[in-house]
Amino acid sequence: MTPPVVWSVAGTDSGGGAGLAADQRAADLLGVHLCGVVAAVTAQNSVAVTQVAAMPAALLEAQFAALADDLPPAAIKTGVLGSAENVHCVARWVDRLRTRRPVALVVDPVLRASTGAALAGECVVAAYRDALLPRATMVTPNRREAAALLRIDAPASAAAVPALAAALRALGATAVCITGGDDGDDDRQGGARDGSALVHDWLASEHASGWLTLPRVATAHAHGSGCTHSAALAAALARGLVAADAAVLAKMQVACALRAARAVGRGAGPVRAGAGAATGPGDLPWLSLDHALPSQWCLPSRSAEPGVYAIVDCAARVEAVLAAGAHTVQLRIKRPAEADAQWPAWLRGEVARSVAAARRAGVTLYVNDHWQAALELGAAGVHLGQEDLLALDTAERGALAAARRRGLRLGLSSHSPWELCRAAAMQPDYIACGPVWPTDTKRIPWLPQGLDNLAWWAAHAPAPVVAIGGILEPHQLEQAARQGCAGACVLRGLGPTPSITLPRFLAAWQAGRSARGDRRDCALPALPHASLGWVAPQRP
Repeated sequence: MTPPVVWSVAGTDSGGGAGLAADQRAADLLGVHLCGVVAAVTAQNSVAVTQVAAMPAALLEAQFAALADDLPPAAIKTGVLGSAENVHCVARWVDRLRTRRPVALVVDPVLRASTGAALAGECVVAAYRDALLPRATMVTPNRREAAALLRIDAPASAAAVPALAAALRALGATAVCITGGDDGDDDRQGGARDGSALVHDWLASEHASGWLTLPRVATAHAHGSGCTHSAALAAALARGLVAADAAVLAKMQVACALRAARAVGRGAGPVRAGAGAATGPGDLPWLSLDHALPSQWCLPSRSAEPGVYAIVDCAARVEAVLAAGAHTVQLRIKRPAEADAQWPAWLRGEVARSVAAARRAGVTLYVNDHWQAALELGAAGVHLGQEDLLALDTAERGALAAARRRGLRLGLSSHSPWELCRAAAMQPDYIACGPVWPTDTKRIPWLPQGLDNLAWWAAHAPAPVVAIGGILEPHQLEQAARQGCAGACVLRGLGPTPSITLPRFLAAWQAGRSARGDRRDCALPALPHASLGWVAPQRP
């Protein structure tokens, strides 16, 4: 398949560290074709920028015209644009291209070089504000750039960052990611378990908002990190991921590029996107539930693997799957629309009977949704969907946290990278990845994950991953086990007689676990495929 095309409208870096050079390295890593549109030429090395010259707007126009019919973009990202005329030229072409097909626009408002040299005057800043922000799919300033775009002179504290993002969205940007790599003051409030400081990016988008947090990479060589971040964002958007997912994946790629950075001159060396992609849970950021700045980040100890995970809707079915040998059981009882006054008592009775049966069998029982009843009646665990997690108020979160300190187990759903990051921040005992196969059990907007995304989840999640969705036949459990996941959920596949069907699923799971060894059937991609959102068209 022909790779998606990304236009990078940016400046050259004669030192090879930032600008179009950094964008090209990120594009190559993430499997998109980059068209480098030169908007400015800089004379620089690893120590200083000595001159900046904007490309004439007519020549920028000519580059766009040459590319438009032969290499139309799925996404455009901007770096140094050099002049207000060039900013307006970009805006005109975005409008023109969008009459033909969807085009994502990532605006990296590069106002100053990492060496301190100014790269944009007030007229350019005003053009960004008036012409590009209203068209931006994502804008990626650091705190100082966000303040400059909003005509704020004072430096922004971490507490003010969410308001800055809201103000930028009010100017028209669909999504905002205010990066924190240049700001270290607030990092000292907490840190990773190994003593590393933290880096917090604030994400504000249609689908998710919160702090994206990872430990700071200890290096003096960060030249081109902002370019790499915005290029990775554009690549993810071009491949059909929504802005929240793109922000997660871009942060992961920057962390890897920083770890591989090295000196090539006397000053700060360039980051090296492509030297090593994200491959483990240490690369996955956490996504906060609210505006509170996270004070810690750590990889929790791994919980027990759930194995074959039976999901049932009543206590009698709990008893049946326990008798058939289920490794883990979830009681999922949905409140009926016509529930009457007897519903709470009936629910409590079902939970109590299920808890007692699981205790006798020595098997972990998770209660879906009804976490208060689960706590009161002594269930070993609860499972929450992302909507249920977000619906908890401060007091309810506190009660759940206190119960977890007493040993309550927690399982969380996830359908996309941003939901995986939010789940990771809760340090659960397992994270469900779904739907792996198409399912009509309930109406959901998510596309099937497939085995490739399941393998990506299993590699990057900081907790055991459980496959869920569309599992009807035993061979699907064998396939799921081969991708490295720690469990798989069976619901409709159990049929009316679990005593017959469940042993087949158990045998298939064991076969997959035995065959997998230390490798997965699917090679890990640098990016998972989209599970939600608009899909940028690819060239035929």
